[in-house]
Amino acid sequence: MFVRTESFRQFIRLYPVITALVAIHIAIFLAMRLPIFPQQLIFEKLAGVNILVQMGEYWRLVTPVFVHIAFSHLLFNSFSLVLFGPALERALGKFQFILVYLACGIAANIATFILKPPYYTHIGASGAIFGLFGIYLAITFLKKEAMPQQGKQVILPIAALSVIMTFFQANVNITGHIFGMIAGFIIGAVLIKVRPIRFL
Repeated sequence: MFVRTESFRQFIRLYPVITALVAIHIAIFLAMRLPIFPQQLIFEKLAGVNILVQMGEYWRLVTPVFVHIAFSHLLFNSFSLVLFGPALERALGKFQFILVYLACGIAANIATFILKPPYYTHIGASGAIFGLFGIYLAITFLKKEAMPQQGKQVILPIAALSVIMTFFQANVNITGHIFGMIAGFIIGAVLIKVRPIRFL
C-alpha cells in the first residue's frame, strides 16, 4: 500500500495529481535559485505571513503549501507525498484527492493565522501531508475494514512518530502540523460517511 513499485512513467500515469504537486514544489524551489526570480521576491509573495493575511492577502492561506527553501524540507515533504499520497489519490479519485489535500493545507494555515503571532511566517506542505495522515487515521479507527492490516501497521507508528518529532524539531510550525492532522481526521470521518473507500 505504501511501497512504490511503479516505474517513473507508470507513477506519472497512475498518480497525475501527486506528480503535479511534486513538480510544483520542485519548480518553485528551482525558480528561487535563478537570477531572474530572486528567492526573496518569490518568498515574499508566496509565504504565509499572518499580518499580510490580516491585511487582505488571502492567497497566503494557500500558497505556502507549495513553497520550500531548504532542500531537506523539499525532499522530506515531496518524498512523504510520493509515499503516502498514491493510495488516497487512487481511492478518492484525482479531483477529490486534490480538494481534500488543499483543504487540509488551508485548514493548517488558517489555524496558524488564528493562533500564531501577527508577524509569524511559515512555508511548506507539512500541514497538508499531516492532513493525509489524519485521513488515514480516521479510516483506521472509524472504518477498520477499509484499511488493510499492513497499512495500519505502517500508518499508525508513522503518524505517532511524526507528531512526536514535531515537538522536538527546530523551526517547525507545530500548529500547522497538528491542525492539519485534525482537519484530515475530520475530513476522513466525513468521507467514510458519504462514500465507500477501499484501498487496493
